[in-house]
Amino acid sequence: MLRALGVFVARHRLSALLAWVILIGACVATALFGVTGESLFQRLSSAGPSVAGEASQAADLLQDPAADETESLSLLIHGVDLSAPELVWILSSATLDLNEIDGVTSVVNPLTIPPLPDGQPNPAAAPLLAPDGTGLLLNVEMTTTDGDPSDRVLTDVERRLGTAADEVRQVEPDAVAEVGGTPLLMDSLVAVAEADLQKGELIALPIALIVMLIIFGGFLAAGIPLIGALASIAGALGALFVFSHLMEIDTTVLNVITVIGLGLSIDYGLLIVSRFREEFRLLVARVGEQTRTERHELMLQAVGVTVDTAGRTVLYSGLTFAIATVGLLVFEPTIIRAISIGAVSVVLIAILTALVLVPALLGFFGERLLMPGVLTRIPGLGTLLTRFGDVAPPEGVFSRLTRLVQRAPALVALGGIAVLLLLGSPVLNMNVSSGGADAIPKASTQYEFVTALNDHFPLASAPLVQLVAATDEASAAAWTEEVAALPHVTGTTPPAQVNGYWVSRVGVDQNEGPGVVREIRADRPAFDNWAGGTDAASVDYTDSLLRGAPWAALIIGGATFVLLFLMTGSVVIPLTALVVSVISLGASVGILVWGFQEGNLAGLLNFDAATIAGVDPLVLTLVLTFGFGLAMDYEMFLLARIKEHHEQGESTRRSIETGLQSSGRIISSAALIIVIVFAGFATGDLLQMKQIGIALAVAVLLDATLVRTIVVPAVMTSLERSLWWAPKWMHPIHARFGMRE
Repeated sequence: MLRALGVFVARHRLSALLAWVILIGACVATALFGVTGESLFQRLSSAGPSVAGEASQAADLLQDPAADETESLSLLIHGVDLSAPELVWILSSATLDLNEIDGVTSVVNPLTIPPLPDGQPNPAAAPLLAPDGTGLLLNVEMTTTDGDPSDRVLTDVERRLGTAADEVRQVEPDAVAEVGGTPLLMDSLVAVAEADLQKGELIALPIALIVMLIIFGGFLAAGIPLIGALASIAGALGALFVFSHLMEIDTTVLNVITVIGLGLSIDYGLLIVSRFREEFRLLVARVGEQTRTERHELMLQAVGVTVDTAGRTVLYSGLTFAIATVGLLVFEPTIIRAISIGAVSVVLIAILTALVLVPALLGFFGERLLMPGVLTRIPGLGTLLTRFGDVAPPEGVFSRLTRLVQRAPALVALGGIAVLLLLGSPVLNMNVSSGGADAIPKASTQYEFVTALNDHFPLASAPLVQLVAATDEASAAAWTEEVAALPHVTGTTPPAQVNGYWVSRVGVDQNEGPGVVREIRADRPAFDNWAGGTDAASVDYTDSLLRGAPWAALIIGGATFVLLFLMTGSVVIPLTALVVSVISLGASVGILVWGFQEGNLAGLLNFDAATIAGVDPLVLTLVLTFGFGLAMDYEMFLLARIKEHHEQGESTRRSIETGLQSSGRIISSAALIIVIVFAGFATGDLLQMKQIGIALAVAVLLDATLVRTIVVPAVMTSLERSLWWAPKWMHPIHARFGMRE
């Protein structure tokens, strides 16, 4: 079936290419302009990951019923004399103008809130005044439709507050004057994600092209995988636009799915083009002299053989990666489920580009791919490029390396695993924490506003830890005093009544909030109570992921074992592949801990290590899942050739050698390109993408070098006598359902 598909697509290449152009054009137009008046980027959110838990229950109990119908922007001023006549006039003038804007429901100036009858400050003004007496917040409430204010109202309010901020800076040049709020924050994070996406592509694609030029020696062969990659990106954006109408799509989802689609598409395109050149050369050499028509028919046959062999490997590899991402559906957070569905979609698109688009392009340009590329004609450079070609000779670096490993396979395997365990040793000190202090990148236009709000207006910013009690005031106060005595608690506020509940804010040392929340929840009072706040939500989120992790691991591991068994007919190979991949992933997570939690990459990647309490659970989940999928990707590339040589009658030891020699170049080349892609996206401003990019780049680098070229051949050679073993009752299953070239 796959052979027939390849020949059909190559023969009807014009129709296939026109269909792809229409499909890609529709996806790009839909993502950029939308069909509902909104583009994909306008439909993205940045609410952050959350789950239904105790923190969300506490927030619901305290929620103002009118909050869903309004949204607010604020003018933050700090470092001024609040009694200065110029400031009073600026605020009064702004208040009058803002109240005239249609859609503004209220403007709250804390300087105009009267004190209580006994002369004490009004508690209503406290969140809007800086404790040091040199700052305030002018708050503007706006009506919303479906949770968002209209663009006109938002623009008018932002413009008038911006004018007031400029006037404050003119009067007090050293003052902080910033305009901010949730709508502007969401827009800024989406803009940062979009900029990161463009930056990553601008870095990754040109370098990937250079690498492929070295591999293929010409622009034509190098360009075909890149065309497939661009088509996959377009398809991914179109798919995400559709899913944005079914679920909330976070900005992180867009970047993660795009980088995965880009990497896989280049990998698969590289494998298809390389195998095509190998098969076409063999057919041409076998037939000898041909007419133009005969050569064209040979090209079509080569495409068919390529799709039937390398295309089958792509299909299995993509299926393995899809299985790994489907395992994410067991997790509760919407963002992870969105990434799972998006990843499955982009994997299917990457498979389609490899099996349909790339063969169509080969139908156009395949006959020219055997001609020496332009670069190979350059004196000196041509000789160098031939040493890095995509089609490996029968004897080379990888076959010699394998024979060297096979002299003492057990010793080499133990040594390689020891190195991986050493790299993974920082995992022993890993702290899983999804703190939000570093969620706003410095590139965001709202960074200064959010930083100043957190630093100078503690009562206006979201509480890190909050106590909610359904009892009397005395009991709530007693509970608050007990919490105040806990380690890492810096202070508490007296209980205040909100919606019939007594509420206290709890101050905590930096990055210690989750630990305080766990202590509070471990020793509860007799009355109904809730520990809420952003750090409590982080604890609920982390615990939710930990509950789902065993099920995800079972699904991913079990499905991968079955797939590898159906491919090889062995139970030993799947078991060794799973064990080695887990050890390799541990090494990449160890680098993640060393680089981010311990701060060793802070200078290189430009982030503040003090804001990172531990490894973000979302990052950890995605690194383990996608890292495993990519590891199995290269495992499929290698196993397909080993099994192919073994079925041709070679011994196990010999098939390992020739299999690695056949696939080593393409694995190394594909890995180098995907490392470049991940590293390119790690240069962005979103910290989560930095972590994901670096961890996956390290995972791929280790897998394609130490693991795939040394550890795996050593382990397989050590087990050569039992490598292809399976229980007798499983033989009929493999005979009936096995996957073969």
